[in-house]
Formats: sequence, structure tokens, C-alpha cells
Amino acid sequence: MSAPTERVTIKDVAAAAGVSKGAVSLAFNHKPGVSEATRERIFAVARQLGWAPNSSARSLSRQSVDTIGLAICRPARLLGLEPFYMEFISGIESVLAERHCSLLLRLVSSLEEEIVLQETWWRERQVGGSILVDFHRDDPRLAPIRTLGLPAVAVGHPSLTGGLPSLWTDDATATAEAVRYLAALGHRRIARVGGPADLGHSAIRWTAFRETMAGLGLDGSLHAETGFSGEEGARATRSLLLSADRPTAIVYDNDLMAVAGLGVAAEMGISVPDELSLLAWDDSQLCRLTHPTLSAMSHDVHGFGAQVARVLFDVIAGQDVASRPVATPSLVPRASTAPPRA
Repeated sequence: MSAPTERVTIKDVAAAAGVSKGAVSLAFNHKPGVSEATRERIFAVARQLGWAPNSSARSLSRQSVDTIGLAICRPARLLGLEPFYMEFISGIESVLAERHCSLLLRLVSSLEEEIVLQETWWRERQVGGSILVDFHRDDPRLAPIRTLGLPAVAVGHPSLTGGLPSLWTDDATATAEAVRYLAALGHRRIARVGGPADLGHSAIRWTAFRETMAGLGLDGSLHAETGFSGEEGARATRSLLLSADRPTAIVYDNDLMAVAGLGVAAEMGISVPDELSLLAWDDSQLCRLTHPTLSAMSHDVHGFGAQVARVLFDVIAGQDVASRPVATPSLVPRASTAPPRA
């Protein structure tokens, strides 16, 4: 799909679709007067030409907004166990409750499925705007969202979100802090258990991990790419601990995997933190319920969700919204990290 350009006009879309300019306007403003088949043809042509009606968000601001959308490409079982999304969604809901609005949450199996879902939501006026999460490099959702004119807020670094209003955590700085902390304790073989490499924030963390390790003169190749479930985190940890060059410290991409890693260490008779230090990410209640308690890169996930929801309402109201970072995750040392035993 081509990116929208100023040279493409509503007249061009109408001519390519074989309809009048008025029909294009009716289609994008979701008004009666065009058939569903014609509406779909107009949307398809607009996507091909990269055209979006600039007035969509402004016209929506004059209407009541009672529902916002959130689609997540994760298995339902994993989402129910993932502390980050539970906290994030609770933050969103706290703002929606103030405004007497609802959240329309859907789990999808692919980004392509999400594109169809977002188009349906917007075409049928099921939502007033959407929150977009889990951005990939060259994310396929960007062009369709711009073409639709759907008010949206992206949760991700601006390098991934294609100019959409976005909020993000500075994962590169936080990763560097985690590595430097473990190195300052005396660890030289530090590993990372992270999410899929095609997921934007995982790639950012992996790059920062590798570069920080290199800057300290350490080998940054101890890395396991996995999903975010406890089972996958346990499998990755077990593989690292069975390797010839066993790490003395591991940084995880979420709390669930860190808890699973702690279980693997106990299973293998490896003492934490005497023989192995573990550092989690997000700092949910899980980190304080384990024994030993887990050190973590901590941030206010509930507050993050609330900020995202407030910004989306500003976008829906037609305000100019600047992308901005939220507070950077900070280190909270606990009992799972210590200098390596000589």
C-alpha cells in the first residue's frame, strides 16, 4: 500500500472508484446513500491511492464517544496470565469509567486480522477511536489506519508508529541500566530472554542489550528469542543454563518469564542469587511474591494505560497531540540479584 500524499484528492478517489465525490463523502462519513458494495469499493480504492479524509477526526469530535477499541495479537490463555496487559487495561478502564465509556477488547491471531477488524469497527461506528499496541517493523496496520481516518493512539516508539500520535517507554535506556547494574555487581556472562525479534520493542531492547554489553567489553551473544509465556521462558532459561558458557545473570522481557526462570533454577539446583542473578521487567505483584523476591525494571503500567486513554480522547476531539515518552522503567533491586559467587 502506498503512503498518502497531498496530490491525491477526493476527486481522484471518486474517479478511480467510478462514483461521485458525494458518494465518497457518504462512505467515509458512514451515512446512508451508498450500497455496502460501493462503500467497500471506495475504501479499497482509497487504500490503493493512499488517501484519507482529513476531516474524519474533527467530524467525530462533534459526536458522542461511548466506546474505544483495543485489539491484541496474543493467545487468550497468555493474555489472562500476562501482568502487563492486565495492569495496562485496568489503567485504560479507570479513564473510561470517568467518562462513562466502554472498552471493546478483541484478541486477534494476526495483524491482517486486526486490519479487517479495525475497518469493520470504524465503518460500522462501533468505536470512536482505537489504541494500537505491539508494533512491528514496517507495521502493515499503518497505511490502512491512516486511510480510514480512524482516530488512534499508538503504544510504541515513534520509529515504529509511522507518525501516529504515540506514547512509549524508553526501553533502550532501561535495558542499558539493567545491563550496567549487573555488570557493576561483577557479572561478565549476562544473558537476555526476550520476545520475538520482529516485535518492535523487543528489537529495541535487544539492540540496546548488545550495544551496552559491547561498550562494557562483554560478550552480548547470550540471547534467547521466545514468546512471552512462562513455558517458553522456562524452556529458554533451561537452554541457557545447560550451555557450556552458562550465564551468571539473566534479564527477562517480562515478569512471567522471570518467575518461570526462577523455577528452572530451583529445578536444576542452581542457587539464586549466589550462582545466578535474575532481573524481571514490569515489576508486577509477581515479583514480590516469589522467594527470593525478584529484582525488576519497574514502571507504572496502570498509569501508562491511563495516559494512553486520555491522549486518545484528545485525538478524538481533534486536538493536535504530540508524541511523547512516559516515565522510563527504573531499577528496583531485590533478593534475586547479587555479586556472582567467586
